[in-house]
Amino acid sequence: MEIYVPEKFETKRLLIRAPKDADAQPLFDAICESYEHLKPWMPWAQQKPILAETQANIRKARQQFFDREDLRLHLFDKETGELVGCSGLHRLDWKLRKFEIGYWIRASRAGQGLMTEAVAGITEFAIKKLDANRIEIRTHPENLRSIKVAERLGFTLEGVLRKDRFDMQGVLRDTMVFAKVRGVEF
Repeated sequence: MEIYVPEKFETKRLLIRAPKDADAQPLFDAICESYEHLKPWMPWAQQKPILAETQANIRKARQQFFDREDLRLHLFDKETGELVGCSGLHRLDWKLRKFEIGYWIRASRAGQGLMTEAVAGITEFAIKKLDANRIEIRTHPENLRSIKVAERLGFTLEGVLRKDRFDMQGVLRDTMVFAKVRGVEF
């Protein structure tokens, strides 16, 4: 069964779309600028990026998007064309129509409401275009900005998974699980 997934959509200020090869340099620049902000939270940001690795990562993300294994999305400011961050729908369960939203914002664009706008748009996209039944946001209990995005958008804190994964320093840590489910929050 072929699953139709639009490659792009817009919010008020953002163009949100699947990765393209031409995104390598802008993505590399955004990661380099934001490296110290990403390092505490993102497993893939433990070493400074190399452009060739970013290019390979985009090719892999594009293939996963077309294979419907992972739906990474790049976020662009519609006015300036700047890549302002990444998000997407991950840990896809097409049978249950369950998706997890992950996200990060470019350091220079934090605090402008862009990630809240992006996650709201992706949530609506998952509900209307992908017929989502459940949408999750999972975050580290100390990642206050990520928690605030989930709370602002009306995601319900369902619980805390205690000592369920290692943090970036190899210490066991908890994970907060927020969700919206069909018939309750939408």
